[in-house]
Amino acid sequence: MKSKRPFAAIVAVPLIAACVAALPATAAAAAAPAAAPMDETARMNYALGYQLGRDLTGTEIRSDALLKGIETGRSGGNPELTDEEMRAALTTLEQRIGATRAQAQAAAAAKAQADGKAYLAENARKEGVQTTATGLQYRVMSPGTGRTPAPADTVTVNYRGTLVDGTEFDSSYKRGEPASFPVNGVIPGWTEALQLMKEGAKFQLAIPPELAYGGQGPLANQVLLFEVELLKAAATPADASK
Repeated sequence: MKSKRPFAAIVAVPLIAACVAALPATAAAAAAPAAAPMDETARMNYALGYQLGRDLTGTEIRSDALLKGIETGRSGGNPELTDEEMRAALTTLEQRIGATRAQAQAAAAAKAQADGKAYLAENARKEGVQTTATGLQYRVMSPGTGRTPAPADTVTVNYRGTLVDGTEFDSSYKRGEPASFPVNGVIPGWTEALQLMKEGAKFQLAIPPELAYGGQGPLANQVLLFEVELLKAAATPADASK
């Protein structure tokens, strides 16, 4: 777990012009039977078309005009719109896509917040779950007997992170190796929890958004659930920050 890094990658919106340039081949690939094998070119075009389709979700598509524009562009014919008109049309399209995405993201954030709040309320009533003054919830699975990390220490841990719906977003177990990082170099919920543990301990954590990523990034407004096993705690070398 790096310092406040997101746990999932964000795919950038592809340039509309680049996507449109390959649509005739995409349409042919999409029309093929689902069981038909695809060669490399077909796969590239299908992937491009799929991404374009996702980007245009909620946008009205007029296939006759779209395909006509594609064919004119590919053949080098005279366009029916001036450069200025095309720039204006593409700007409007991108604005509509942006507005649609913003609405979807706002709805998803509101749902995540409501689901997280409900989860924390229920989890707090479970046997063995303790809630700190900050709102961090934890349950001791194994207490451990070794050193308790200080804020400036470096720890080595194994962990698995999920959302309240069970979606796994990170796991050192899947990577096949534990992670090491400074106690004070991660999200606040982790920093607090690690200082409650001893080497050898294993905790379950429920971290509210304000102790995680708040309203920022791909995990905005999410309650994050972790199983954390503290393998080692040691003083951070003096030159580690250089």
